[in-house]
Amino acid sequence: MVGALVAGGWGLFAGAALLIGAAIGLFVRVPPRWIALVMAFGSGVLLSAVSFELIAEAYERSGIGPVVWGAVGGAAVYSGVNALLARRGAQHRKRSGQEQPSESEAPGSGNAIALGALLDGVPESVVIGTSLLGGSHVGTATVAAVFISNLPEGLASAAGMRSAGRTRRYVFALWGGIALISGLAALAGYALLGGASEAVMAVITAVAGGAILAMIADTMIPEAYSKVHLLTGLVTVAGFLSAFALAHL
Repeated sequence: MVGALVAGGWGLFAGAALLIGAAIGLFVRVPPRWIALVMAFGSGVLLSAVSFELIAEAYERSGIGPVVWGAVGGAAVYSGVNALLARRGAQHRKRSGQEQPSESEAPGSGNAIALGALLDGVPESVVIGTSLLGGSHVGTATVAAVFISNLPEGLASAAGMRSAGRTRRYVFALWGGIALISGLAALAGYALLGGASEAVMAVITAVAGGAILAMIADTMIPEAYSKVHLLTGLVTVAGFLSAFALAHL
């Protein structure tokens, strides 16, 4: 029970970055280029965590087969659901400019954005929970990666929602709910998968890794590149190396 609560606490901590970012996006006029730079840095941090703490761990657990099938499956499910949500108005949910539609322009887009945010956050949170199984300590780089990537996500999305005419109550309710669900997803990952075999754990870890990679490629890097262009690669590498160094301290 204690372990599950600890896992939930770490998931809630990482999810709370969404609220912090949303508050900044609502009350501070952050230049879009700065938001994009943080988004690029967060992309690099997540790429490092996926590479060295998810995919590599899944491979060590059960070999290349579960890694390939799990990662492809996770990416396919994420991309498919993301495509459906994009048709309902959630395509630009991480954009900080004028791209997000208002409810009058696209009825139901608010709900689609909320579901899209949930789609982005749950795989990360489940991984945080499963990283504590077996008495191990939570992966510092994984939590840091999720926290750092959530900051620009909340910031950019909230700024875009403000431009689309959505209220502060809506924005805080959305990200507060996602932060709470992130904690519950981490708790569930710990509580429900404690007795899973190595092969099952490898597949689940790879599925989360594939979904996160698809999310980075579909939403985070395009947002960064649209604002800072050729700086995106350099800043992404800086984030990647920072997370790598943190994991090896």
